[in-house]
Amino acid sequence: MAILEEPIKRPLELQNYIGGEWVDSEGDKVDVVNPATMKTIARVPISTADEFDEAVQAAREAYHEWRRTPPLARARCLFRLRDLFEENFEELSRIQTMEHGKTIDESRGETRRGIEMCEVATGIPSLMMGENLEDIASGIDEYLIRQPLGVFGIIGPYNFPFMVPLWFAPFAVATGNCIVVKPSSEDPISQVKIAELAEEAGIPEGVWNIVHGGRTVVSAMLDHPGIKGVCFVGSTPVGRDVVYKRCGETGKRVISQCGAKNYALVMPDADIPRTVAACMTSFYGNAGQRCLANANLMMVGEGMTEAQLDGFYKEVADAFVDAASRITMGYGLDEAVQMGPLRDPGKAQRVVGYIATGLQEGARLRLDGREFSLVGDYPKDAFVGPTVFENVTPDMAIAKEEIFGPVACLMKARNMDEAIDVIHGNPFGNAASIFTNSGRWAREFQYRVECGNIGINIGIVAPMAFFPFSGMKDSFFGVLHGQGKEAIRFFTESKVVIQRWF
Repeated sequence: MAILEEPIKRPLELQNYIGGEWVDSEGDKVDVVNPATMKTIARVPISTADEFDEAVQAAREAYHEWRRTPPLARARCLFRLRDLFEENFEELSRIQTMEHGKTIDESRGETRRGIEMCEVATGIPSLMMGENLEDIASGIDEYLIRQPLGVFGIIGPYNFPFMVPLWFAPFAVATGNCIVVKPSSEDPISQVKIAELAEEAGIPEGVWNIVHGGRTVVSAMLDHPGIKGVCFVGSTPVGRDVVYKRCGETGKRVISQCGAKNYALVMPDADIPRTVAACMTSFYGNAGQRCLANANLMMVGEGMTEAQLDGFYKEVADAFVDAASRITMGYGLDEAVQMGPLRDPGKAQRVVGYIATGLQEGARLRLDGREFSLVGDYPKDAFVGPTVFENVTPDMAIAKEEIFGPVACLMKARNMDEAIDVIHGNPFGNAASIFTNSGRWAREFQYRVECGNIGINIGIVAPMAFFPFSGMKDSFFGVLHGQGKEAIRFFTESKVVIQRWF
């Protein structure tokens, strides 16, 4: 077995970061386990509501001075944070692989995306500018200024422990707000390292806080009168029925980015080899634990006879299964590995349960992820291999429910109208892709499909930091999205001033 460089040499005892101090929690501690080796790499506290309140009070005290700090000075802190991310790039990436399980290349990509969030937020002196107009009436001028609001809460998911909180945190801090981040208790180490680097970058005490925990901390955040808004990424039931609902009841701003069941259409003129290559990273990257992962692949027989569609379907399906069967699995720190484990054995068993459900529903299992081999001698507890189902219909559970694992469902549609109807029959609206060389088909797809992120010959429709991470239907609840200009608007209030001087 290859000797792999692990930055975490012994289990870490994690603390909360409140008011610029690392403090112990009174809550119970749980193990953070490397899903590839099943070894404990940290112990994280499940904090109390009182400890969350302490963090909010520290943030509120820091807010008054931080909002008075010139935007350029705030941006310089983020420039230093960006540089520290670069200096610690490889260590940060390897920590993500150890705590989550994704491959080192995927972790490096996640680190790069997080850095890009900081880079965009450093433009705050321009991004936060208001508007003005002279002489709206005789001798009267009017202008708009954008002001910060106070303290925001950020609830991070387990699937991208480093990057996702950075969809929000740099923009909140750059605009003059303070934050309390609740990382996922399953893989919280990345956020601890970010807070350490934020302190080193000169971000003042109380501006950036970390409180570990579970439902108790989330409930405290949603109900706390000192929290002006909440940013959440996670499942639809929690995002819709808990976060969005409670924020509405307590008058908080909210960005609630939720679940997905994404479709990819393959049109008759698509470049099949490139389409299949793009699908491998889309369907099986991050072991399928990605809200932008495509889950249903639909071959569309626009202008084809039934026999021609069957032949086209078989060509794509055979190429897809062949490519998926050759994906190497193992510990993500091994550069030769293309897919790591799921986050924990419970999630792996959930995926295995969906495989059984698909068989019960009558789908044909072309590639069985329950049978796999690993590169290296590692426990198989959290692993599930690439899985491919055929003969899938849209009403099957495997076709309409978010599995959040490496399971692909292959379907076919007679034409684009039928394919779009199937997409619209699903409650989610996070992303959808089309593979084609036809500008007409591509434009019709992007025009008609009710999804927030559209890919044209792109498998993973991940918006850059200067564009919003969009979503529709049961994939998003709120008005403004994370990232880019919409994040600036979310973290500020527009104040209009009308003035006349005698």
